[in-house]
Amino acid sequence: MRLSVQCDYAARAVLALARSHATGTAIQAKSLSRRESIPLTYLMRILGELRKGGLVHSLRGRAGGYQLARDPGEITLADVVRCIHGTFFEIREDSGGPRELREGWKRLQTAMEKAAGTISFREIMERAESQPEMYYI
Repeated sequence: MRLSVQCDYAARAVLALARSHATGTAIQAKSLSRRESIPLTYLMRILGELRKGGLVHSLRGRAGGYQLARDPGEITLADVVRCIHGTFFEIREDSGGPRELREGWKRLQTAMEKAAGTISFREIMERAESQPEMYYI
């Protein structure tokens, strides 16, 4: 299984918004696009999906832009995946394969969703802050 580019970009956008959450300032899409190296048109679609999913909201006006709709501690990687893909992966019910194998796939899907649901963006930020910078010579 691969992490989609869209999901990776969405998580990067949420992390950037999480980092500015404490200040209460909104980040403009153009600035977020440059900072995270995400094509602006693609980012706008992703932000739209995140907005529909209730993870971000947009502010109009001169100081407008995007902000998290909730505290970073309340937003998990699972929330981002659900906004972008709906589920972690689709299980084909009509595959004609053994029932017990489909049940195994469902168990794997549930385990992945549960694990991703325990990883909040606050935790991601705190782990990054607690690890020293590595410098290579």
